[in-house]
Amino acid sequence: MAHTRNDTMRRALRREVAGTIGLLADEEDFAAMRRYRTFTFDDHETYLKQVEGLLRTLASQGRHTTVALFDPEEFQEYCAETGLNPDTSDSRTRFTAALASGGPTVPYEGQPLAELVPDLVDEAVRRATWEYATVVLARAGTCATCGEDIGRAAFARASALITQAVDTTRPGTRHLVCSVPSDPETLLAALHVEVDAEGRTLLDDTEALEFATVLAVGIATHRAAGMVLRSSGDGTRDRVHGWRMNGGRLQPLTAAEVFDAYCTDAISGELVAPESGVDYCAAPRLEADDPEGGHTH
Repeated sequence: MAHTRNDTMRRALRREVAGTIGLLADEEDFAAMRRYRTFTFDDHETYLKQVEGLLRTLASQGRHTTVALFDPEEFQEYCAETGLNPDTSDSRTRFTAALASGGPTVPYEGQPLAELVPDLVDEAVRRATWEYATVVLARAGTCATCGEDIGRAAFARASALITQAVDTTRPGTRHLVCSVPSDPETLLAALHVEVDAEGRTLLDDTEALEFATVLAVGIATHRAAGMVLRSSGDGTRDRVHGWRMNGGRLQPLTAAEVFDAYCTDAISGELVAPESGVDYCAAPRLEADDPEGGHTH
């Protein structure tokens, strides 16, 4: 009787334990792991099916599981730094646990792996973008004129610009996109904001932090960044505004410039048809970047 009770208690405790699976989503990464004798999978498609089956089984048992991207190069570096033998399942488990504590993860909620993987990749890109942007701001140094911390000042101004751009006088949704040229890839960030009937803004704090950090990089480095705002509301046409970074300041685009940017294919340069129900509008000047507002770093 006591033995049965102990088994029941252990099963109950298992449901309280959260787990993480390190996923080799890319076939090239999967091939890199096959160099290890203890990694017994030899077919990527079969591997993905087995992972999806395991996720479904854990979910049916009431277990909460998150999925992290398993990067073979990062795994090798982790083993070198910690003195672990990379050719053991224990080392792979330890690395996955480290990913769970500090890396990008996506919770498994019954969605197909084909839907989960793109979300996981997007989350990893977002995290990498934010980390890179944070390093750029930290290394910006101090202003030779006033001694102010350039990165901190740029972040404060970016936050003020975002607040001003998100007009709260009308309820609806606001979607902002910021792009900052960088090497090797352009930094991109997006922010979704809901404005209720009382003018209160609802947004994701992490998303807002990442967006402000990327915009701050454009301000601090004077790169040719850009910001686009699309506003939507019940019973009204969507409105699109845009700004271009010039000398560390956001300059408003005219309606014609916004139209050209939206209706030109970024790759071919050819014109594309404008969206129906969308107005391309001249952007307002943002007070935080008023030329009379003082010097910029």
